[in-house]
Amino acid sequence: MSLELELAAVIPYFPYKKIDRFYDVQGILNHPELFQKACNAMADKYRAMGITKVAGFEARGFLFTPVALSLGVPFVMLRKSGKMPNTISSAPYTKEYDGVDVMCIQRGAVVEGDKVLLIDDLIATGGTLCSGIELVKAMGAAVIECGCLVELKPLNGRDKCIKAGAAGVWGMLDESILNLAGAMPADYVDDGAAH
Repeated sequence: MSLELELAAVIPYFPYKKIDRFYDVQGILNHPELFQKACNAMADKYRAMGITKVAGFEARGFLFTPVALSLGVPFVMLRKSGKMPNTISSAPYTKEYDGVDVMCIQRGAVVEGDKVLLIDDLIATGGTLCSGIELVKAMGAAVIECGCLVELKPLNGRDKCIKAGAAGVWGMLDESILNLAGAMPADYVDDGAAH
C-alpha cells in the first residue's frame, strides 16, 4: 500500500464548524511510525531545494517540526496576533470557516536571502498560507514552496498562493482519497463554534 493510502486510512473527517468534511489530523498522530514516514517523505521532497528555514503555522503546522529537524534547518513559528514578542503582522485574512485572523512572525526569524518552506496541515482557500507568504516576502526572503499534508483542490488555494508569490504548492494528499468518515457517537457535538 502506498504511503498516501496508509495516511488516508487514518485521517477521518467530521462535520465541524459548519464544514461537512473537516479532516482530523489527530488520526495520523495516533500512529507515530506512520507520522514519522510522512515527515520523512516531506523532508526527502525538500532536501535538494536549498531550503534554509521551515516556517509552520499555529497550531497544526507546528506538528511538522520534524521536517525542519530532518533537513537540519531552523523552524520558525508563525503565530496568531498577541502570542509572541517582537513581531511583524500580516494583513487580516479570512479563514475557510467563520472569522478573520492575523498571522505574525518574530523579527529576524527569517532574513533576506532565506529560502523558506511554509508548512501546514491543510490548504483550503489559501488565506493562511498567503499571510505567511506576505510575511516572508516582507523580510526579503523567498517562499520556495507551500507544503501541506492535505490539499482541498476545489477551493483553489494553490492558485491564490502562487499569485501571492510562492514558487510552488504541494499537498501530499487530496480529498479524492480521504474517504474515512469519523465514527459519530449519538452525543456528537460540533463544538467548533467560537467561544
